[in-house]
Amino acid sequence: MAIHRIHMGPFTNAFVISGEGGSVLVDAGFPHHEESFRRQLERVLVRPSDITLIVATHGHADHVGSLQALKQQTGAPVAIHRADSHLLREGLLTIPPPVTVWGGFLALFFRLFLPLGRFEPVEPDIIIEEEVPLQGFGVSGKIRPTPGHTPGSVSVVLDSGDAFVGDLAVNAFPFGMGLGVPSLAENVREIHKSWEVLLSAGATMIYPGHGKPFAADRLKERFKEKGSRLKEKGKRRKDEG
Repeated sequence: MAIHRIHMGPFTNAFVISGEGGSVLVDAGFPHHEESFRRQLERVLVRPSDITLIVATHGHADHVGSLQALKQQTGAPVAIHRADSHLLREGLLTIPPPVTVWGGFLALFFRLFLPLGRFEPVEPDIIIEEEVPLQGFGVSGKIRPTPGHTPGSVSVVLDSGDAFVGDLAVNAFPFGMGLGVPSLAENVREIHKSWEVLLSAGATMIYPGHGKPFAADRLKERFKEKGSRLKEKGKRRKDEG
């Protein structure tokens, strides 16, 4: 198994997972990056025709903006969760609610400086509603629903423990203040539940859509920090009462 990190726009990653029977592409980056994708594939000695499946972790434009072009370039089917499939079909740029102070500034930046229009729509070939095995596409692993950033967010979790999570977790400024939840998200509680899903599935290394890969144990540390804050908050309420 080989993992290739592909840069598909500012601070944005896509990943090519090459197995014995084919290669799976996770996400497709910002619009108009199809030529950059082709050049980067050449450098890692992967042919477009080697791509057997394209998985969209969710329907935001920085992850599916070049999807229609890459679908044509590779001939590969596209998979997305049902809950986000309308975003793909409509090609509509959406901005999730901010969940941090930085997220408020980031949302304002997107509204002011990014075109609030459409990316090229894509008709998905595979609609995800539950776990989808990847063995038929040449890779040992599964697509798992991991909602939170969007209702239809998914992650690709390999049998090796490598997990490709889109925006379920970030590890880079400006899309998050260090490692943790994204600054923009639909439901933070669902994100934490999805982290638990990944850890229970045996994830050992996290590959985010924004930032560098990191050990999954660091998500466990975030849970411990969260638990400590909740205990301290509860203690303060008890003392005040």
